[in-house]
Parts: sequence; structure tokens; C-alpha cells
Amino acid sequence: MSETTQASHLQIVGTADGSNTIYNEHVGENYHSRHGALQESRHVFVQSGLEYFLEHSGTDNNEVTILEVGFGTGLNFLLTADFCTQQNINLHFTGIEAYPLTNELISQTGYDAYVPSPIWDSFLIAYPNALSAKTQLNSSVTFDVAVTTLAQFASPQKYDVIYFDAFAAIHQPEMWTDEAIGHTLSFLKPGGVFVTYAITGNLKRSIKALGLTVQKAPGAPGKREMLRAVANVQM
Repeated sequence: MSETTQASHLQIVGTADGSNTIYNEHVGENYHSRHGALQESRHVFVQSGLEYFLEHSGTDNNEVTILEVGFGTGLNFLLTADFCTQQNINLHFTGIEAYPLTNELISQTGYDAYVPSPIWDSFLIAYPNALSAKTQLNSSVTFDVAVTTLAQFASPQKYDVIYFDAFAAIHQPEMWTDEAIGHTLSFLKPGGVFVTYAITGNLKRSIKALGLTVQKAPGAPGKREMLRAVANVQM
């Protein structure tokens, strides 16, 4: 997808907490919650996903692997990279993104206000290379972005945490089918944590059927609850 094509249907818009997101006219939805992009990213993914895993894994973690379905603007990755850098945790992060955004558009999001300059500057430099290869952000963080659909994503690696940040089912139903969720969870390690901003009866049933323990967790602003699931160690 060319930069010109992207610019014709992607627009930076503000959210309720003062942070920006991007509105995708083709999908008909924002990349983040209109109630607050920054708040949602921190609460759902960093706090309820990564920090929960680190607190409950039962080991002294100095290394973590994360898979994100829907890399989008990179906000979840940036906040995660900042957290891991501060905590001296080695982070290996893989994003899946069928339609990666351009550097120019990402640079206009204003997310440089939420992470230290070295992380932001390194991200903008490293991002283009990460679309085709594992790339070093700094001494403790590596990342790559698989430019493919979820259905076509394949990897021998298993991950400690999965961030599921696809567009809502009303706009992108193929991402929330039993098959799509099962494929996603096939990349989760035993004892690993899956988190998403959504929670529906169908999603809970689909995940429980795969043998994971489903938890209702407090949602980000604008949502009462979100879903977290933990893979049983014997899986």
C-alpha cells in the first residue's frame, strides 16, 4: 500500500485523554479507543498483560517475548519497550500488521511525548528495517513486524504474552472467529497470558474451549471489562 493511498483514508484524530490515534476510513474505526489511546494502551496491554504476566509467572523474569496482533501505530510496542528498558528486561517483540503505516504518518502521532527521546528516535530509524527483519531498538529490545495477515502468519516461536489488538468484530469479524483465535493462541507458551480490550460471550467460549483460564478484568476508560486468559502450564 503506497503512502499516497494511505493518506487518502487515514487521518490522525484526537482522543479523550489528549493522545492521538488514527481513523481508518476503509474500516470505519479508530486504531485506539476514542476514550483515550494512551490510557487504553497502558491499561489493557502493558499493565493487564505484560505486568500481570511478570507478577504471576512465578519466576524472576529478565526476558520476555510478546506477540501483538495488530501492530498499527506502534504505541503498544513503544510503551512496552519503555517499560522493559526501565526494568532491565530483555524484550523480544513481534507484531503482525497486514497494512503497515508509513514512518511519516507514525511520526505525526505525537507519541514522542510518552516515551523517552532515545526510544522514539530509535524506533523511527529502526521501523522500516523491522518490516523485513528482526531489528535492535536498543541494548535490551529487539522487534520485528510481520507484514502479513493473521491467517498467514507462521512462526516456530512461542510467546509469553499476546496482545490482541485487532479492529472490533463489527468491522473485522474474520479476526474474531474460533479459527482466528485458535491460530493466535497456538503461539502462546504454557503459562502465557493473552489480553484484549474486548470481552464477549463468543470470545470467552472460544478461549475456554482451547483449555485456557478466562478472566474478566477491569476495562480501560469507556469499557467496564476486558478479557485476559492464561494458558495452563500443561498445555
